[in-house]
This record gives sequence, structure tokens and C-alpha cells, in this order.
Amino acid sequence: MRVEEEYLKVIIKRFQSVKELGDKTIGQLTDEQIHWVLNEASNSIAVIVKHLNGNMLSRWTDFLTSDGEKPARNRDQEFEDTIRSVQELKSLWENGWNVLFQALHELNGNDLLQTILIRSEKHTVIDAIERQLAHYAYHIGQIVYIGKLIKGKDWETLSIPKGQSEAYLEQMQRKYN
Repeated sequence: MRVEEEYLKVIIKRFQSVKELGDKTIGQLTDEQIHWVLNEASNSIAVIVKHLNGNMLSRWTDFLTSDGEKPARNRDQEFEDTIRSVQELKSLWENGWNVLFQALHELNGNDLLQTILIRSEKHTVIDAIERQLAHYAYHIGQIVYIGKLIKGKDWETLSIPKGQSEAYLEQMQRKYN
């Protein structure tokens, strides 16, 4: 397998892993909880998901052939909390991710050094992919943190529970050795 094909395989796995953190957080929330904000300067999970959806649709539609900032995108509206339910939130969430994964699956190794535009700025495809992975991980980290604040003691951990790192390491060593 060529390095380029391995990169595409790995990057898809990384996006899937980041998405899974959001999936597991959103799955713990109610219609009311998705609108919780700490203060006026904060965004709710609903707003963050709406922004991610807008970004994903803009960046990944016609990924190789048009500017990643589509003329029809209204970024400012993405920060208005108009989502009514967890069901609506999940629909936007899945829609954005589906567009992203479709675009990634259509790429091949020869595309990676091609130049694309985001807001008229030139990026290699690799740079654009990495830029979006960092952006989405940043916002999904926010979603997870807000979820933890909302759920408190009822939070279902998404990773190794506190105090169980050693047991987890032993489990992994048994699994892979």
C-alpha cells in the first residue's frame, strides 16, 4: 500500500474517532440540555453542531473543485440557536459528517498534493484535511466538556474512567500481546 493511501485510511479513522466522541456525548443529552450555555459569550451544543454542519457542508461539497467557503453559506446564522430538538440536532450532525466522509472516500493518493481554496487561500489537500480535523476536534472537545458540565455525576465517561488507567493498560497488553 502506498503511503498516500495509508494516510487517507488513517485520516478517515481519526475523523470517525472524533465524531464518535460527539455521538456519545449527544446521546446523553435531552432537548433542553443541548441549549445550555455557561454565559452570554458561550455557545450551546446546538449552536456548535449547527456551526459544524455549516462548515462541513461548505468545506466538503465539491471539495476538489470549488472554494471551501461556499457563497450560499451564512456563517453568522450558524451561531443562532434555532435547533428545536436532539432529533433535529442529530439530523444536522449526521448530514455534515456524511458529506465529509463521502468526500474523503472519493479521494485517492494522487489528490493529496493538489491545491484547493478555502476563502481564496491556497491549501494542499493534506493541509485542508488537517485544518478541518483540528477544527472539528476543537469544537467536539467543547461539546464533550459542555456535556460533562451539564451531566455532572451522571456523566458516562467516553474514555478510560478515572482510577482505572492501570487496569486498562493491562487489558490492552493482554489483547495485543
